[in-house]
Amino acid sequence: QVQLEESGGGLVQAGGSLRLSCAASGRAVSTYTMAWFRQAPGKGREFVAAIRWSGNHTYYPISVTEGRFRIYGGNAKNTVYLQMNSLMPEDTAVYYCAANLIWRASVVGPGAYDYWGQGTQVTVSS
Repeated sequence: QVQLEESGGGLVQAGGSLRLSCAASGRAVSTYTMAWFRQAPGKGREFVAAIRWSGNHTYYPISVTEGRFRIYGGNAKNTVYLQMNSLMPEDTAVYYCAANLIWRASVVGPGAYDYWGQGTQVTVSS
């Protein structure tokens, strides 16, 4: 089992920055891909970014977050960060950390991940 715990959410003004953290415990050394998703009220879970430890490949959607968000890992591949810059009110959502233990063809679908954190709220005021 893998437990994921997010932190770093909060209230920020438009144009500001936040850094989210996700710490994996349990079978942490076995995580293959870690990712961030977000879910705004009344909407589905949206892919934000992913990192595959093998090769440190990163993935982002072609969306409004492109160029503003960056995913990166800590030294011990059990921590992942999401640096969010130039935040906009439409970035307001609960942000979830996700992980899997094996290679999956997709990194963008929620079904590719077996473990999820509880989520951290990010609110961007205009």
